[in-house]
Order: sequence, then C-alpha cells, then structure tokens
Amino acid sequence: MNPPPDILYRDTFDSPVGAIRLVTDRAGVLRALDFGDYEPRLLRLLASHYGATPVVAGKAPAAIRDALAAYFDGDFAPLGRIRWATAGSDFQRIVWQALTEIPAGRTMSYGALAVKIGKPSASRAVGLANGSNPVAIVVPCHRVIGADGSLTGYGGGLPRKKWLLEHEGVRLADSAQPELFAAR
Repeated sequence: MNPPPDILYRDTFDSPVGAIRLVTDRAGVLRALDFGDYEPRLLRLLASHYGATPVVAGKAPAAIRDALAAYFDGDFAPLGRIRWATAGSDFQRIVWQALTEIPAGRTMSYGALAVKIGKPSASRAVGLANGSNPVAIVVPCHRVIGADGSLTGYGGGLPRKKWLLEHEGVRLADSAQPELFAAR
C-alpha cells in the first residue's frame, strides 16, 4: 500500500453519466472517484480514509482523464492502467482488488465474489466492502449484481449502474432495468 498522502487534489471530469469527481495525490495516483451529485459521500469518504489531509483544487493527470475518456468512448482497457490506491481495511482492499479482475461486459454476484476471494460465507461483508469502494468505475463495483441477475445497490444510483453495464455490453433482464439515467 502506498503511504498516506500529505495533500489531495480534486478535479472534475464531465462524462455521459454526469460530473465525476477525481481525487489524486501528489504522485498522480487516483485516491477516489465519485459522482458529482454524491459530493457529501465523497467528502465523508475522504475524511474517513485520509483524516485532515488537505483537499485542494487541482488537475488530475492526463493519463487518468484520457483513460476515462477512452472508457466512455468504448475502449475499456485503459482503465486497467490507471494507478490507484486506497485506504480501508485489508478485507476491503482484497475485495476491491478482486473487482478489478471482473472484465468489462461481465458481471458477478456477491456470493461468487466471496468465493473468488476465498471467503464463501462472506457475501454480506463483500457487499459492504463493494459499497464502500472509493474508486468507482476504475474499481468496477458496478459489475457486481444480485444472484438472481437483478441490479442491486450502487453508490451512484441504479440508473447509473444500468448505464455503465449496458455501455460495457451487459444484457440485462427487462425486470432488472431501472429508469434510464439522464445526464445532468
């Protein structure tokens, strides 16, 4: 794990699913990615993970911005090249790392993810860790769905989760589709 940052930089990236907040450290490592309409959650996350570390306006590295632009243009591979680091418990970081192994266009249930990390009885804990992911999209927590194929909780809202999955080519059952997300 990288050492804790002494300063964080916050930037905004415009996307088809709304404004995205990017938080990076001095080395250009992505520390948080959240949606603009969830600013209070982002601020709580930063406080819980990084305490009183100052957060100032800054520009995210071009590599991060370019990888996100490529993702929204349909090229998913560049997301895997974004350097990211998180605080969080050892268990959370194991879950978050496992999320990066779910390829674009595929989904996995919470139970299957629990089995994947060697904790088959921990599907609820996996769900909690998934929901606490501070680096949405790059660490693709949106690719985790209910065992019955239904869309389940997503910190950015189910319409956004649906949009991301469909953008990646996932075919969802009609009953699992919430209202279409409208970019703001």
